[in-house]
Amino acid sequence: MNETMPNNTQSRYSIGIDLGTTHCVLSYMDLSKIAEDPALVPELIIMPIPQLTQAGIIEEKKQLPSFIYMAHESELNDADIALPWNAQPNAIVGSIARELGSKTAIRLVSSAKSWLCHSGVDRHAAFLPAASPEEVRKISPLDATFEYLNHMRAAWDDKFPDFPLAKQDVTITIPASFDPAARELTAEAAKRVGFDNLTLLEEPQAAVYNWIHACGEAWREQVQVGDIILVVDVGGGTTDLSLIAVTEEEGNLTLNRIAVGEHILLGGDNMDLALAYRVKAKLSAEGKELQAWQIQAISQACRDAKEQLLLDNDISSVPITVPSRGSKLLGKTLRTELTRNEVRETLLEGFFPVVNINDHPKAARRSGLTQKGLPYAQDPAVSRHLAAFLSKQVSAADDVLGSTSLQSNNEDFADPLAGNFDKADSVDFIKPSAILFNGGVLKSPLLAERTMATINQWLEDAGAEKARLLADSDLDLAVASGASYYGYVKRGQGVRIRGGLANTYYVGIESSMPAIPGMEPPLEALCIAPFGMEEGTETVPSEAEFGLVVGEPVRFRFFGSNIRRHDQAGLQLEHWIDDELQELPELQATLSVEGRRVGDVVPVRLQAKVTEVGTLQLEAIAVNSRETNGSPERWHIELDVRD
Repeated sequence: MNETMPNNTQSRYSIGIDLGTTHCVLSYMDLSKIAEDPALVPELIIMPIPQLTQAGIIEEKKQLPSFIYMAHESELNDADIALPWNAQPNAIVGSIARELGSKTAIRLVSSAKSWLCHSGVDRHAAFLPAASPEEVRKISPLDATFEYLNHMRAAWDDKFPDFPLAKQDVTITIPASFDPAARELTAEAAKRVGFDNLTLLEEPQAAVYNWIHACGEAWREQVQVGDIILVVDVGGGTTDLSLIAVTEEEGNLTLNRIAVGEHILLGGDNMDLALAYRVKAKLSAEGKELQAWQIQAISQACRDAKEQLLLDNDISSVPITVPSRGSKLLGKTLRTELTRNEVRETLLEGFFPVVNINDHPKAARRSGLTQKGLPYAQDPAVSRHLAAFLSKQVSAADDVLGSTSLQSNNEDFADPLAGNFDKADSVDFIKPSAILFNGGVLKSPLLAERTMATINQWLEDAGAEKARLLADSDLDLAVASGASYYGYVKRGQGVRIRGGLANTYYVGIESSMPAIPGMEPPLEALCIAPFGMEEGTETVPSEAEFGLVVGEPVRFRFFGSNIRRHDQAGLQLEHWIDDELQELPELQATLSVEGRRVGDVVPVRLQAKVTEVGTLQLEAIAVNSRETNGSPERWHIELDVRD
């Protein structure tokens, strides 16, 4: 979904910010000459971000690591952490934070983006670093997000003092699977930085925009009408899946985002930790036991080793040093190594195994008690999550391509002669014809080739043509590049991907029935925002009337579905099958009384709006009531709940 505020024609630059789980990137385009020559495509530039790499040492890097270090008051002095624009910054951000945190993990704030979308915690509360001792200073996921954005704002303003970043056209990327609350929290952090002209753009769409920019007009030669592009984005913290269909309008190719996957906390971080545990096992076999903090500490070393061993064929092993605190148990610093074969085996078989299309994620048996933490995917196999996504979205292209398209040709799949598979185990799935990779994990040719081979085996078994790999660029920088290019598209240039809401949204309505001991009233689901609803639009107020309780604490239950694409606003569901609707974070609120008695039930009609910055709002409009300033009473119910 693309969410925008009205264009500010005075903005000279289009800024793209990839607010990543493990890295942030900033790109820009100078749009000042478009008015003189609309055919001109401005240069797209990645801005090196000044940051501390060691105490007192500033370097410019294309990526700002998404880490904050909570230093002990005696650990660093003011000169050690001074930045060109701030002698006493509030937060230690970037490369130095990651480096210091690799030695003292309990002081390292990481995965703030994942915490920002975790509905099981109060994302305004200061609890990061998670599970750290009381003496370590804490910040909230929202504050951490603000600090990353604020560092980039300050770096930009230091370089372009005449064109403050807050006054430019800024596009921040978010996972396509972010729920409304996570979108609102991202927008809230950006507003705190002061961004006036803000857009939120889905990361897979940004990757496609980058591909279009990199190809120029040649992108039309790589795809054709009827193609379905599968975007596979495996980053540091998440796996994000999207489908984009190629259609035709007035003789021109158009792109339509037709489906997004669930929010899967599975990425490079999981792989680094798996390698760290492999190192632990190796040392345990030698009688050398590691403590929990040491495993966390060597994860960064394993990340560096992984990148070297996957990208450089001339290296067969990388040394790993295990930090020590001088414990008598350890005696001295431990050293070992991580080999190419160990990395290949751990990642290929653990995260990218060869599976069948009907082999979907397995839910492990959970313990009754668990530590407070992120809701990581229970099944680490990216390939199984991919199989489940394609199977679930079997009909996603029907609306734009028609159910008789080659991509949905069930007859071919049902024919046992069409491929070498067991008919009894066959399942139908949407069949992509083109693949676009994104995310740092898939920079590895080994992992990209395994993913491509797995998908094409599914297609071959189904009697469909193999998918082709679309040309790509630096997968670490593609999202930021595509985001700044999108600012150029908003000026009426290039091609725009049609998106709208990636889910259909519902609010729970409590049924009216006599009280029955031990039984809650049945819950129905009212569709408030249909799939594909565009930003800046609103629904017509519902014909049905509902009772809204004011003046006392009440709860609102919201649901989303990426399967039910045809439900329109106002449709009321009395029942639904498992997994058809996913419940979103519950909202608790006390709505203003405004002259009424506490507990009054006010007759209202419901209306939904997708704001320009991407938040979903629900308005309850009073029926036959007094008007205020010429308008009926309204209560705004936003999904940006403070948990």
